[in-house]
Amino acid sequence: MIIVNLDVMMAKRKMSLNELSKLVGITTANLSILKTGKAKAIRFSTLDAICRALNCEPGDILEYSNNNEK
Repeated sequence: MIIVNLDVMMAKRKMSLNELSKLVGITTANLSILKTGKAKAIRFSTLDAICRALNCEPGDILEYSNNNEK
């Protein structure tokens, strides 16, 4: 299972969903789906833009767990 820690990185950078949405160029609705872990996929270009905006690595946002509970 892939765990999305986007909310953690946003909190560390003190960035709102609206702010990140503007920097990345995707809707707040789509970012919200990603943030809540309900997304089925993410484009590398989107991941790249998020990492650039938050000044982080993909591993700071995405985490693998072989446990089915979050």
